[in-house]
Amino acid sequence: MSKKRVLILSYSYSHQTRNLLKKLVAGLRESDVEIVWERLSPVQELRFPIGTVFSTILMMFQTFFRKRYPVQHVAPKVFQQWDLILLAGPTWSYNPSGVVLSFLDRDGDRLFKGQAVLPFISCRGYWRVHFWGLRSLLKKCGAGTVCSPIVFTHPNREPWNTIGVFLKLAGKMPESGTSWFRKYYPKYGHSRQQTETACELGKKLGQDLASGKEPAALHFDTPIPTARR
Repeated sequence: MSKKRVLILSYSYSHQTRNLLKKLVAGLRESDVEIVWERLSPVQELRFPIGTVFSTILMMFQTFFRKRYPVQHVAPKVFQQWDLILLAGPTWSYNPSGVVLSFLDRDGDRLFKGQAVLPFISCRGYWRVHFWGLRSLLKKCGAGTVCSPIVFTHPNREPWNTIGVFLKLAGKMPESGTSWFRKYYPKYGHSRQQTETACELGKKLGQDLASGKEPAALHFDTPIPTARR
């Protein structure tokens, strides 16, 4: 039996998606699976953190309406036939990132037609609209199977989670120092426990693919850890 071939196509704005994927890939490599990881890069680098409250509000408003951010061309090897394409990225104002949307506009029909796609979502917490919109766009590109997503949410309680992410984007450091806010928002992004979970999911994905499981049968009940108090 020939090796299963997996393409990982990702965009990571604040390195949260990338950190999870590094662990997932480590787990996936324990199986006899061929992996190609292609990172999407915007033509003009997007600053993180954004730096000001006004600029953060403006970007959130623009991304709510699915503003596109032009993306650099990917390597020709991406446009091959794969057993599975894992499309990974953050949620921006309930939507896929403008970088991923730009890539779908330009190369979606060529890459995803007839392919099986597994969405991988890193987000503050509101991922369902992102997934529904992404699934619709992938189907328009002719994707054969769009699997149930792998989802990782930031493990902080609301409303502190939303406030903390906003402050972080605006250039503040809500999780640092001895401020009272740190009690409710101790860390930006994903936890170490979640990165370890990503490694275990990678192992499971590799085992499922190597055993011949069809993409439509792939399912990952991504654990959502108890929010920090």
